[in-house]
Amino acid sequence: MCDFYAPILASNGVYKYYIDGEWKESASGKSVAISNPSTRETAYQVQACTQDEVNKMFASAKVAQKAWARTPLYKRAEVLHKVASLMRENAQPIADCLVKEVAKPTKDSLTEVIRSADLIDYTAEEAVRYLGEGQLLNSDSFPGNARNKLCLVSKVPLGVVLAIPPFNYPVNLAVSKLAPALMAGNAVVLKPPTQGAVAGIHMVQCFHAAGLPAGLLSVATGRGAEIGDFLTTHPDVNCISFTGGDTGIAIAKKAGMVPLQMELGGKDVCIVCEDADLDLAAKHIIKGGFSYSGQRCTAVKLVLVHAAVADRLVAAVAAGVAKLSVGRPEDDADITPVVSDSSANFIEGLAMDAKAKGAKFVNGEWRREGNLIWPLLLDNVTADMRLAWEEPFGPVLPVMRVGSVDEAVAHCNKSKYGLQGCVFTRDINAAIRISDAMETGTVQVNSAPARGPDHFPFQGFRDSGIGSQGIRNSLAMMVKTKSTVINLDKESYTMG
Repeated sequence: MCDFYAPILASNGVYKYYIDGEWKESASGKSVAISNPSTRETAYQVQACTQDEVNKMFASAKVAQKAWARTPLYKRAEVLHKVASLMRENAQPIADCLVKEVAKPTKDSLTEVIRSADLIDYTAEEAVRYLGEGQLLNSDSFPGNARNKLCLVSKVPLGVVLAIPPFNYPVNLAVSKLAPALMAGNAVVLKPPTQGAVAGIHMVQCFHAAGLPAGLLSVATGRGAEIGDFLTTHPDVNCISFTGGDTGIAIAKKAGMVPLQMELGGKDVCIVCEDADLDLAAKHIIKGGFSYSGQRCTAVKLVLVHAAVADRLVAAVAAGVAKLSVGRPEDDADITPVVSDSSANFIEGLAMDAKAKGAKFVNGEWRREGNLIWPLLLDNVTADMRLAWEEPFGPVLPVMRVGSVDEAVAHCNKSKYGLQGCVFTRDINAAIRISDAMETGTVQVNSAPARGPDHFPFQGFRDSGIGSQGIRNSLAMMVKTKSTVINLDKESYTMG
């Protein structure tokens, strides 16, 4: 381990947690093992933090936040720009952790780290502009009022933000929470995912080395079953920003009056119209369905294709799937192991259910070795199959044939999810009508679903989320509005 990251590792090989500007070993004396999805053997261990240690994190955060809120915006931005610079200079060890913890291909792992540094820089710049803007309202614009009141509207911090990113983007979806929260004047307690925790710990060392004030950022590692509810229901939490699955719904039900930013599951449909460019559609369906082995909230998870062009589309997609490489993330394979045994078992259950009910395995029989699942394209999927509704989060892509666009949209809108979707057509007027009809947070036209660029709004409907992300939207989420009303002793009119 290089000198830059030396402080994060204890002498017994267990990665430390972070509190009060220091890396520490937990008083629990326990650790949590993190397995490598490729080898299914332990790759790392992290501290199992206690509830008392979590309490101390919030206590420190409350104190540090008050001072940070009095720090000028430009100075906050200077710290974050330094964080981004340090992440770029020390990117490879973070990327190496992603390869071992979540089986992300080498090239994609490094891309995630650099993208995250870019996100931090952009957020710092955007925040200086956006958070620096106030508003002045005059009372006489409302009927019955004279001009004797001036309302100064400003943006103030929420307090302490609890940030919980997912395993599939443990760095990028951590900084997408940390950077807006910190620029808005908040403190943050970060609960990284178990798979991805070590990459997150490496990332936080960049914040530490950049000189972030002690107590402003803490990292609580441990099993969600042990400290998860304690964190999310802690009385000192002033906002929860969570990305993940159905756990977010349980968090939301217990959150009470705490503001929530939730990006949850998705069943992102791809509607292929009769007039679509089928080669273009196939290209994007392959990339959208199988990148990072389908373990993306914005992956194509169901293709709804007009029956008149279904045979041609399925053939084109099958030809592309046959070219996907399967293997180790270290070798930059297109398809790498999914994150866990339980995930692989769930994916297999969905595929077997579809086969038993008549779906066709287009590119051969089911094949799995440990957590490594060969890419599978299924045709003739019907609405009675689980794959028509459930999110596999793996390299399995179902195709349903429909008789009309209306039928496709109706299926999309019956889903409990509403994250993203896409439509392929040569008719821009039809594309807009279909987009308007689809009840999803984002609709991509002639491209696969995607999160980003990171300044684009990103949100889900129904069980796919609460609130909106994207840099400016996240900044807006991390503040509350405060009004100061100046009451004049008599009316005052401009130039009057």
